[in-house]
Amino acid sequence: MFLYKAIVFLPLIGAIVAGLFGRAIGAKASEYVTSGLMIIAAILSWYVFFTVGMGHAEGGPIKVEVLRWIQSGGIDVSWSLRVDTLTSVMLIVVNTVSTLVHVYSIGYMHTDPHRPRFFAYLSLFTFAMLMLVTADNLAQMFFGWEGVGLASYLLIGFWFKKPSATAAAMKAFIVNRVGDFGFVLGIAGVFVLFGSINLDTIFANASNFAPHEGGGEASEVILNLFGMQLDKAHALTGICLLLFMGAMGKSAQFLLHTWLPDAMEGPTPVSALIHAATMVTAGVFLVARMSPLFELSHDALVVVTVIGAITAFFAATVGLVQNDIKRVIAYSTCSQLGYMFVALGVGAYGAAIFHLFTHAFFKALLFLCAGSVIHAVDGEQDMRYMGGLRPHIKVTFWLMIIGTLAITGVGIPFTPIGFAGFFSKDVIIEATYASHSPVAGFAFSLLVIAALFTSFYSWRLIFMTFFGKPRASHEVMHHVHESPQVMLVPLYLLAIGAVFAGVLFEGRFYGEEYAEFWKGALFTGAENELLEEFHHVPALVALSPFIAMVLGFVTAWYMYIRSPQTPRVLAKQHRVLYHFLLNKWYFDELYDFLFVRTARALGRFLWKKGDVGVIDTYGPNGVAARVVAVTDRVVRLQTGYLYHYAFAMLIGIAALVTWMMLGSSF
Repeated sequence: MFLYKAIVFLPLIGAIVAGLFGRAIGAKASEYVTSGLMIIAAILSWYVFFTVGMGHAEGGPIKVEVLRWIQSGGIDVSWSLRVDTLTSVMLIVVNTVSTLVHVYSIGYMHTDPHRPRFFAYLSLFTFAMLMLVTADNLAQMFFGWEGVGLASYLLIGFWFKKPSATAAAMKAFIVNRVGDFGFVLGIAGVFVLFGSINLDTIFANASNFAPHEGGGEASEVILNLFGMQLDKAHALTGICLLLFMGAMGKSAQFLLHTWLPDAMEGPTPVSALIHAATMVTAGVFLVARMSPLFELSHDALVVVTVIGAITAFFAATVGLVQNDIKRVIAYSTCSQLGYMFVALGVGAYGAAIFHLFTHAFFKALLFLCAGSVIHAVDGEQDMRYMGGLRPHIKVTFWLMIIGTLAITGVGIPFTPIGFAGFFSKDVIIEATYASHSPVAGFAFSLLVIAALFTSFYSWRLIFMTFFGKPRASHEVMHHVHESPQVMLVPLYLLAIGAVFAGVLFEGRFYGEEYAEFWKGALFTGAENELLEEFHHVPALVALSPFIAMVLGFVTAWYMYIRSPQTPRVLAKQHRVLYHFLLNKWYFDELYDFLFVRTARALGRFLWKKGDVGVIDTYGPNGVAARVVAVTDRVVRLQTGYLYHYAFAMLIGIAALVTWMMLGSSF
C-alpha cells in the first residue's frame, strides 16, 4: 500500500522542498530533487501498470485509505486512492510525461533565475493531477480538479511580468471556472440522486436510474432536483450533462476552448505538460470514469459526440493558417481531444483512453521539439521567420518527423505496421461509423475531414520550419544550434512511445484482450457491441483516414515546397475566409463583446449609480460624509480669537434671556 502512496505524494514532497527551501538549497538542488522524485514516481507507475493493468489479478479496484476526510450529515468521505486499470494508465501517462518535462526543463530553463519556483509549480501540478486520477469519490476528484486549475494558472503566468502571460493565466482560470460550475452542480445532483458521492455506491446503484420501456418505477418516481420536477432517467441525463460541462472546460471543447491557445504564453515545457497528458485529458478521464452513468444516458452521449466532432473539425480548421509554431500544436491538441470525446460518445471508451495514451507520447514529443526549435532560433516562435533549419538541428528535425508521422496516423492499412496514431485515431473513426448513434454519420464525416486537415497543418509546420530558404536574420541563423542532451534524451524516450505505443497495446485497450485488461474499470452496456462491429466496417471506411492523411501531405507539399507562392495567392483570393480562420472564428472577439465588455459596463454603471450615487450619498459612506461636512463647519467656529468667543457668549446669553422672557409670557 505504501507503493501507491509514494506514487502520489513524491511529487508533493518535491514541490514542498523546491517551493519552501529552493532559495536555501539553490536552483540545481531544486531541479535534481524534484526531477529525481518524479523519476522514482514514474518507475513505480510503470510497475503498477504492469501488475494491475497487464497482470491477471481479478476483483475490484485496490483501495488505499489515506485519512478520514469529511463526515457531515449524509456525506461520509475518506481520502482514499482508487487503483484500477484506468488509474494505472493515467498514472504512467501523467508521471512519465511530467518526469520527461522536468528533465527537459533543466536544459530549457537553465538561464531563468526563478527555477526553484518553476520546478515547484511543475511538481505541484503533477500532484494535483495524481489526486484527480486516483480519487475514490467526487469530492476528492474535485479537490484535484481545482488543484490542477490553480497550478496551471501559476504555470501559464509564470513569467508574470509579461502582460500577455498574466492575461492568458487569468483567462484560463476564468474559463475553467465556467465548466467547474457545471461540475459542482453535477456533484450536487449525484448526491441528491444517489445519497452518496463515493464512486462504488454510485456505480452499484446506477442501473436503478436507467430508462425502462413502457414507463415503470423509474418514470413514476418524481425527484425535486435543482427545483425541477424530473423523473430518474431524465435526472441522470441532466447530471451527466453537468459533469460533461466540467469536462468541456478542462479539455477545452468547443465553446469553452478559448483558453487553450492562449496558454502558449507559458514556457514551452508547461505547454507540453498541460496539453499533452495532464490537464486537458482530465475531462476525458472524468467521462470514462463515470461511464456507468453515461452509458445509461443515450441523450448525454449524443451531446458528447456532437461537441467532440465539432471540436475536432473546428480546431483543425483554425490550425490550417496559424503561424505560431506552438499555437499550431495547441489547436492540434484541441482537435485530438475532440476525437477522444467522440469515442466516448459512441461508447468506445477503450479507444478513447487508448488515443489519450498514444497522444501523450507524440504530442509531448511535438511540443518539446517545438521548444527545441525555439531554443535554437533565439526565442522566435513565428514559422514565417524560420525555414531552412534542417541542416542545423538534424536531431530535432528527425524527432519532429516521428511525432508528425504519429499524429497524422501513418501506417499500412490492414496490417499491424504503423505509428501510434495509426492505431488509436483510426479505430475511433471506424468505431464512430459502426456505432448506432443517431449522429454517427455527422461525426464520422467531420472526423475524416479533421484527419485531412491534421495531416495538412502538421506537414505545413514541418515544411515551413525545416525546409526552403532561411527566413530568419543572418545573425539568428549564425547562432542556430542543436539542443543539449538533457533536452534531447526526453525526446528520444517520447519518440519510442510515438513509434511503438500503438502496436504494442492495441489488443489490450480495445482488442481481443479488452475485458482481461480493463477488468471492469470501464463500463460497457449489454447492447454496446462496438468491440465486434467496428471490425466489419466497409473497406472504404477503414481506408478513409489513410486517404485523408495522404491528401493532406500532398497538398502541404505542393503549397509549401513545390509552389510556395500558392498560400499567399489563396489568402488574397479568399481574404474573408482566411481572416475568419486566422482569427479563430472570432470567438475571442465575440466573447469579449458579449461577456467582457458587458461585465465592465455593468460594473462601471453599478459603481457610478450604486456606489457613488447611492452608497456614497445615502448609505454608510454617505452618513460618514455628512458627519465630516458638519464637523468641518463646526471646526471653522474655532478661530482662536478671544473676542470671537466673547461675542459668541454674548449672543448665547441674549438668546437665552429672550427665550425666558418670551416663554414666560406664553
